[in-house]
Amino acid sequence: MDGTDSQDVFISKWEYDQAPESQDHIKIDKRYGLFIDGKFEEPKSKKYFQTTDPANGKVLAKVAEASETDVDRAVKAARKAFKIWSGLPAKERVKYIFSIARLIQERARELAVIESLDGGKPIRESRDIDIPLAANHFFYYAGWADKLEYAFPGRKVKPLGVAGQIIPWNFPLLMAAWKLAPALATGNTVVLKPAETTPLTALKLAEIIRDSDLPNGVVNIVTGAGETGASLVRHPDVDKIAFTGSTAVGKFIRKSIAGTSKRLTLELGGKGANIIFEDAALDQAVEGIVNAIFFNQGHVCCAGSRVFVQESVADLVISKLKIRLNSLFVGDPLDKNTDIGAINSKKQLETIR
Repeated sequence: MDGTDSQDVFISKWEYDQAPESQDHIKIDKRYGLFIDGKFEEPKSKKYFQTTDPANGKVLAKVAEASETDVDRAVKAARKAFKIWSGLPAKERVKYIFSIARLIQERARELAVIESLDGGKPIRESRDIDIPLAANHFFYYAGWADKLEYAFPGRKVKPLGVAGQIIPWNFPLLMAAWKLAPALATGNTVVLKPAETTPLTALKLAEIIRDSDLPNGVVNIVTGAGETGASLVRHPDVDKIAFTGSTAVGKFIRKSIAGTSKRLTLELGGKGANIIFEDAALDQAVEGIVNAIFFNQGHVCCAGSRVFVQESVADLVISKLKIRLNSLFVGDPLDKNTDIGAINSKKQLETIR
């Protein structure tokens, strides 16, 4: 060392050359319909909404807004397909689910870029975490599809029927995989509604599902905002609702299906605090806090919004946090140097502020 304070070295900003991910290999249509019964269709509502790049406000595509009539069409397609899909031998269902996983792998680079464009998350996270995990999830449940009798010994396992699934915007493709793969492995059919601010990778997944030759109607994807989701929740021929999102909406859904025979799974918002005691390995603790808070721009349940620190080490932890936070690179989500990309939408930014 030349006598320069090491802390000053870490506080100073490194200058990075730009390293943008190429967009030449992706294809985003100007307009997307609803994916119903194995094909893309115009919405009966004739309504479309825009999905934008939150980093610059650029319109990426126009996306169909499903009405109650459109949701009904999707549910009817799923009900019709249920007779075929649930009757297939499990070893046959395995082949389709495995095919979806392989196609996600083959199109991983395209999916990663579109995920970052539509949602604002850094390309490193989309490329290295979200897309590989989505493919792995389909692989995993392809493996389970013909082994369910071993998972529940002494019990006869049977599908519920048509599942209505509503997912949020923080992990668009991965959330779709979490919802779809187990439902398909157990013989159910699905109507999926992605978040209105991040529908593009779900629609790309619809293309993959179509290309996998999955029987028509087994997976249907309807896009739209809250009213589209409410139509799905209210539909009398849906057997199961699976929702990930805010606590307020979760309570609304629970009230909406009270007194019906519908099954319900809720994964609702909420964040735990980070707690540091004086005997912790402080450097590792600080790194863990930063990773948890800023992973996916903080749009994740493990991103603790509060940090409790034992008083005897509070000043030291705060000092280390300041140094570490100053080293984070905020910028273009498609730049491989970026640690923190764009907040998902202007509305979400206002909520945070």
